[in-house]
Amino acid sequence: MSGSYSESAARLAGLACAALGWRPDEFWRATPMELATVLSALTSDVPPAAGADDLARLMEMFPDG
Repeated sequence: MSGSYSESAARLAGLACAALGWRPDEFWRATPMELATVLSALTSDVPPAAGADDLARLMEMFPDG
């Protein structure tokens, strides 16, 4: 995934809003796979869904504990 997490999230949130009419809460409740599946039906310019390694790295960077 290129760019920072926040840049990628902002870009995907904008796509979800413009293309799908999703409100922010709908975007944040969707799984990465759900969003990728829906957007792939509309465009080929969708970043791949986060994998287990990506999620583990993010969990280390942003612990909820």
